[in-house]
Amino acid sequence: MAIIITDECINCGACEPECPNTAIYEGGIEWAMADGTGVSEQYELKNGQKIGAEDKNSPVSDEFYFIVPDKCTECMGFHEEPQCAAVCPVDCCVPDPDNVEDEDYLLKRKDRLHI
Repeated sequence: MAIIITDECINCGACEPECPNTAIYEGGIEWAMADGTGVSEQYELKNGQKIGAEDKNSPVSDEFYFIVPDKCTECMGFHEEPQCAAVCPVDCCVPDPDNVEDEDYLLKRKDRLHI
């Protein structure tokens, strides 16, 4: 399951540098699959949409930090626990009930992101 940042976020930015997948962005910032990953070609998102690695995509939130679900691996293969949640001072990095994924799926995503 991916992690989400709730609207309780205080925009401190502590989570962003901790993400090994560069899946966390400041509110209002466009994101790309290539940001901080090894992705260099077209990438198929979980919903089946195909995007270019360098394509700029709309922010998930304009108001507070957000996590791109298709880049989140809950730090599987890197750390024992999601680092964003570990450093968040207000506990607003929580499991996303709309993106439930098992460990095997998250590890496969990690491998796709870090070719």
